[in-house]
Amino acid sequence: MLYTLPDREIERFIEEDVPYGDLTTSLLGIGAVRGEITFTSRENTVLCCTEEAARVLEKSGAEILYCTDSGTCVERGVTFLKAHGPAASLHSGWKAALNLLEYGSGIATRTHAIVTKARQSNPGIVVVTTRKSFPGTKKIAIKAIMAGGAMPHRLGLSETILVFDRHRSFLPDGRSFADTVRSLKKRAPEHKVITEADSFDEALSFAGSGADVVQVDKMKPELLSELAERIHSEFPGVAVSAAGGINAENASLYAATGIDIMVLSSVYFGKPSDIAVSLHPSNSALPQE
Repeated sequence: MLYTLPDREIERFIEEDVPYGDLTTSLLGIGAVRGEITFTSRENTVLCCTEEAARVLEKSGAEILYCTDSGTCVERGVTFLKAHGPAASLHSGWKAALNLLEYGSGIATRTHAIVTKARQSNPGIVVVTTRKSFPGTKKIAIKAIMAGGAMPHRLGLSETILVFDRHRSFLPDGRSFADTVRSLKKRAPEHKVITEADSFDEALSFAGSGADVVQVDKMKPELLSELAERIHSEFPGVAVSAAGGINAENASLYAATGIDIMVLSSVYFGKPSDIAVSLHPSNSALPQE
């Protein structure tokens, strides 16, 4: 079961779109007319943020009739969320709910495609995503990649140890990296130590220093394949992580190198899912002939 965003986030989405009420619906005098709203996939989609979309509608005053769980794969033409209530409530929640669904499901669908391709080449590979989501959207982005079958690489700087060259350049001269790793493990024994290497030889050196995960960036697949074989052979238990430029077109190729972890950002950027909305008076609200 995927997590759901807190009420304050749901209320913020509504307030952004309807800060002082719905002027059009109010002036037309249709706010009290009962109606229905449905959301239907126009393409094969991995759903995400259905729970949040439903709560947007509920907080706007609608009643949910049914809602399909985030992470569900649906085909084109499937109605996955339906609600009814006063027209004022449906119009107030409509666009905020749709934005959540289309953007969240777009990320989830792209993630699912990459995870599927990667695991066809390497069933044991773990696909993770970086911190490069658009500012202010992290909760949605993380839920979306998890709905698509991936995991976050790092939720933030506070809960992981990942040593870059940008860190190492500040360390005292003459201190071996093995000493640095030992110090990190002593001071934070419950955390794995990940370090990014800038070359093939540096990656081998870091694997021998006691790091738990060695990460490389933008390494060519043929060289990465050799590196993964060497590290797994010479340093059993050390995982190999690859980042940089991995997308749906090359995910299978990178996974086939034998790496343990694939790190990517590409899923955050692309077309939203195409979702149709029907908003209309309910049968009981229509005039009788």
